[in-house]
Amino acid sequence: AVALDAVLFGSGTLVGVGAAVVVPYLLIVRHRVEPGRVTPVLLLPLVAPMVSAALGPLLVPYLPPGQARQTLLFGCLALFGLSLLATLLMLPLVVARLVTAGPPPLAVTPSLFLVLGPLGQSTTAAGNLADAAPTALPASSPYGPALAVLYGVPVMGFALLWLALAGALAVRARRRGMGFSMAWWAFTFPVGTCVTGAEGLARHTGLVAFMVLAVALYALLLAAWGTAAVRTVRGLVSGELLAGPRRAPVVPRSATARTR
Repeated sequence: AVALDAVLFGSGTLVGVGAAVVVPYLLIVRHRVEPGRVTPVLLLPLVAPMVSAALGPLLVPYLPPGQARQTLLFGCLALFGLSLLATLLMLPLVVARLVTAGPPPLAVTPSLFLVLGPLGQSTTAAGNLADAAPTALPASSPYGPALAVLYGVPVMGFALLWLALAGALAVRARRRGMGFSMAWWAFTFPVGTCVTGAEGLARHTGLVAFMVLAVALYALLLAAWGTAAVRTVRGLVSGELLAGPRRAPVVPRSATARTR
């Protein structure tokens, strides 16, 4: 089982790093994204290395002590930095688009929750890296839970701010006629990363407040997942999700003519 997990982790890491490099490269050389068309979807390929950084530390205790454990630990830390710094480059573009161009189109509004992905996942990764550090590094090493707390608490604070903002914009879009689409699944995974991040902070700080936060976010996750699942099944049964795009209505030509 451990060998299978290692193979899956390695292949997933290669795919994630490849996506994090290839997608921005294609955006630079083949596409021209106007400032008003920037969406949080651009963050999707940057989250994959952070997922590997959060899962890799779980394999550290199963490797031989010494170089093997340290290589995996610091490799995950490098993936952490790759994803985090790339996200810090893209996130200001998303915020600038919202401030200067206003709310996104109704159908794209759920994508605002994607910003929570790198925030919550990086908090989870920091906690897992701190847990794995004592098994791979000397006892005198400065790496430990304190670093995870110093990073995770401020980031979780910003994640809660963004959750409130994205939630308010989603309610606004719903009131203005936002219908169901597969984009609603963006309400699930990003919130799940905040659940694991809050649980890690509760484990490292011992604060009941973080445990309560984790439970509240988990309840929100279940509600979002259940809503998206039910609406997806309903759309598949009715055929609404499988229907092709509707043709735009043909506008008749004007009957007026120029007179002299």
